Parts: sequence; C-alpha cells; structure tokens
Amino acid sequence: MMAAPMQTHARTHTQTNLPTVASTGESVSPPPAHAWDAAAQGWHDNSALIRTWLRSATAEMLESADVKPGAKVLDVAAGAGDQTLDIAHRVGPLGKVLATDIAPGILALAQNRFRAAGLAQVHTRVADAQALGLAGANFDAAVSRLGLMFCTAPLLALQEIRQALRHGEGAGRLGALVFSHPGANPCLAILARTAQQHADLPASDPFAAGSLMSLGKPGLLAQLLQDAGFVDIRVRHVSAPFQLPSVQDYMAFVRTSASPIIDMLKALPPGAQQAAWDDMARQLESFSTAQGWVGPNELLLCSAAAST
Repeated sequence: MMAAPMQTHARTHTQTNLPTVASTGESVSPPPAHAWDAAAQGWHDNSALIRTWLRSATAEMLESADVKPGAKVLDVAAGAGDQTLDIAHRVGPLGKVLATDIAPGILALAQNRFRAAGLAQVHTRVADAQALGLAGANFDAAVSRLGLMFCTAPLLALQEIRQALRHGEGAGRLGALVFSHPGANPCLAILARTAQQHADLPASDPFAAGSLMSLGKPGLLAQLLQDAGFVDIRVRHVSAPFQLPSVQDYMAFVRTSASPIIDMLKALPPGAQQAAWDDMARQLESFSTAQGWVGPNELLLCSAAAST
C-alpha cells in the first residue's frame, strides 16, 4: 500500500513509513481468494448504482472523519472502492489513501479503477479489519462504509483502526457507516427471513456478530467505540432509501451483490433458488410507488477521535 512517507499538509503529523503494499502501478502475486470474492464482480458492475444510493451518506461520512486536502486516510473494508474515489479527490495529489479489504478479488477490481482514474495517491492492501497491522501509522482519518458490521469481533476491528490513527493534539478521526436495526431496514429483513425459510435454516438473531445489522442494536456502536478507546463519540441515524425503476432492478442487484443472501441459498438446486428469489420479489413489490421502487434503508453514522 503506502511505501513512501506522507507529504506535510495543513494538519501537522509525524511522517511514517507504512508496510510495503501495492500501489496502483505495481504488480503483485494474487493472495488466496475469500468468500466475498464471489460477489466481487457484482459490486464492481453495480458501482454506479451503489454510488447513487449512498452519495449523500458517503459525503456525510467523509465530513465526519474530517477528510481534507493533503490528508492521509485509511479506508477499511473498501470493497469495490467507490467511496475511495471520493476520498482520493478530497485529499488531492498531496494526500495518501490506503484502501484495505479482506477479499483480494474485489480489491483487485478496485485497484484497476484507481489506476484507470490516474489516482497515484491511492494504494491497496489485502487485510482483515480485525488484523490491520497498522499500529503507529499515524493516519489523519479512517473511514469504513458498510463494512464493520461484518466483523465477528467488531471491538477488535475498532481497536485496530484506533491504533492506526494519529494520537495527541489534533487526533485522527474515524467516520463509519453501518446498517441500523431491522425495523428500519425492512427490505434487508425480508431478504434474510425469506432466504432462511427457503433454505430451511433456523431464524437467526438479527444482531448476531458479523451479520448485516449486527451493529444496529441500540447503543451498541457507541459502547464499542468507547470500549475501543475512542473519544468525542457521535452516532446518529441517516436515511438512505434505495430508489430504482422497479423491484426487479433491486433483485438484480441483490442476486449479484448480496453475499450473505447468496450464501444462504447456494446449496439449493436452481429451481429452489429461483423460487426463493421470486418470493422475495413478491414481498418487496409492496415498496413500489408511482415514481418507481423505493426501498427504505436506515444507516448509523458514527464519528469519533482516536484520543485527545
């Protein structure tokens, strides 16, 4: 990822060399595949759709992390790298961005996007959020968009992020988005419940660690941030409706990108899988309007400082 020290910018910080990583112009041996790689192409192909859906929420997340020109920013669970592009444009050519993800396949697609955009300030590294190995790297900011909830040990992930941020005066900030609770995300609840029913799986705890809405439990995210050592903690609700021409457009996105749902159904024969998808579509049709399909989604936006 970042092999050279950061250039100084308006927010003074200690310059630090990071472990050798892949830049947008380097060739590296591919690491082993990860389960999320099965949905990598779907996330990549739907990047424009996702960008439109999360445009406003992403801007709020970057503001909450105080991402500025010349900053050195860590993007955790970067996925296909849509928000990484926004970070890169914000920090400019004098800034640095390190995009990490546990899935090498999806990160490789993101790296191709960065290279095609000519963003030499963006570097990538395959890394589990729960084992970043970046303590003392002195990042000015860290962000994570819809990734932390998939960590089975979210406290460990937050501790890893905090250790990677700059401490002391003008401490680095974290800005992150996760899904809120099931009641505020009925489409996600329908998808999960229907997939479990068709796959003959027991109903699971919607707040189970590592699940889609695991950090949506009231008060949990703020407590985890506090336990991880963050200060100046703020958590608020953000509405992020998914607007598409029809429910079938939403199902096309889900069938190629929703890895947790895909995984639940993958053991079923093709006909049974199709029956599950059709059942989901019938239930989700209730969110159709005269202006198209509008699926309610609520996110939690958290921001916090590494220390004072």
